[in-house]
Amino acid sequence: MKEKSKYLEAGKIVNTHGVRGEIKIEPWFDTPEAFCRLKRIFIDGKEVKILRSRPQGHMVIAALEGVADIDGAIRLKNKVLLFDRADVKLPEGENFISDLIGLDAVDDETGEKIGIISDVLTLPAGNIYEIKGDREILIPAVSQFVVSADVESGAVRFRLIEGM
Repeated sequence: MKEKSKYLEAGKIVNTHGVRGEIKIEPWFDTPEAFCRLKRIFIDGKEVKILRSRPQGHMVIAALEGVADIDGAIRLKNKVLLFDRADVKLPEGENFISDLIGLDAVDDETGEKIGIISDVLTLPAGNIYEIKGDREILIPAVSQFVVSADVESGAVRFRLIEGM
């Protein structure tokens, strides 16, 4: 089993917003609203309190403690934001994408390892597992194909169909 990282990427500061130090964030969550539930983030290893945040389209506008003007906000542009995994409670049966990458992909019917999950593509229609083994396989992350994902045991079990 691979060790889980305490901190995960939450998004990236892409610009300033206004002159009072607010920033525009590209969130790397399922939705901007999910990002807005965070109360703190980590920038360059330092904890920063989020004073307020709100969705704006697919982005997030946020005010951070210690950033009171546009000059402070400009210094943060292009910074990647981290969050502590303990700050986010996932619904039952859901996992962080970073925890799935590197797990064994197993054929549920035969128990045979078909490869390793090398990436999870996040597309508008849904996520897709990219599995690398003898060949590359793309499997939609839907219950028709995903039988179980057990990060603790290090495997995701798939129901394959002919041609996969």
